[in-house]
Amino acid sequence: MLVTARIDGKARAGRLLAEVAAAAASLKTGSGIVPGLCAVLVGHDPASEIYVRSKGKAAVAAGIANFQQNLPETTSEVELLALVARLNADDRVDGILVQLPLPKHIDPQRVIDAIDPAKDVDGFHSWNVGHLWSGGKAMVPCTPYGCLLLLREALPDLTGAEAVVLGRSNIVGKPMAALLLSQNCTVTLAHSRSRDLPAILRRADILVAAVGRPEMVRGAWLKPGVTVIDVGINRIAVADGKSKLVGDVAYAEAQGIAGAITPVPGGVGPMTIACLLRNTLIAACRRRGRSEPEI
Repeated sequence: MLVTARIDGKARAGRLLAEVAAAAASLKTGSGIVPGLCAVLVGHDPASEIYVRSKGKAAVAAGIANFQQNLPETTSEVELLALVARLNADDRVDGILVQLPLPKHIDPQRVIDAIDPAKDVDGFHSWNVGHLWSGGKAMVPCTPYGCLLLLREALPDLTGAEAVVLGRSNIVGKPMAALLLSQNCTVTLAHSRSRDLPAILRRADILVAAVGRPEMVRGAWLKPGVTVIDVGINRIAVADGKSKLVGDVAYAEAQGIAGAITPVPGGVGPMTIACLLRNTLIAACRRRGRSEPEI
């Protein structure tokens, strides 16, 4: 039976954050530039509040200036767009992220497309999406880029690998497919309505699961030796009224079948924030015509 390797996202994120901090310190010493990140939070979603606080703490630790705008749930779309316009014009701010989800009365894509593409560190602006798919110089979405870095931990050369991305969201699935194509993989973009999903997944040398269904992917669906990146973060109930986090892949069943797999938690999650700060640093360099760090 195969011994399944654990792909440690926490350790990889720690190394990336250290590289970002070193590059930010060098930028400040050499030119006086301090990259700035502004998170905009509308309303009081508890998960979003925790996530934005985590981003802010990580930014400060990496030498990136942290700005935050907290707006009430009743904020109108017009008011939010006006704030985005002010942040676009603020030279202290290199990266703007508007935390999703937004209240139902606000069109998220209209807000995202109002952000200056050069400051769109989430990589969700239509300009960045188009350049990612066309092979241009885009700001790459954080979670998919983090997945790619973790894949390279297990498979330094992805050329020719058959990759299946399970999930077709604009945030993970679609940009992940584009990134894998850029690495010369043969890519299938599958989803919950794909016919004979187990047969599709059994072809995969690489599986990126981002469908948002707890332990949907069973061990019997996996090709022996497959490298699995599990993006899912699902909370399920266990005994005594407690709960735990699980991924989209049945982790215990994957042991002895997969060649390598990310755990949940401790896999993809830590990489998202690290890649956000990487994007902020790169945005600061690009906006000022500076050489980008190779991180």
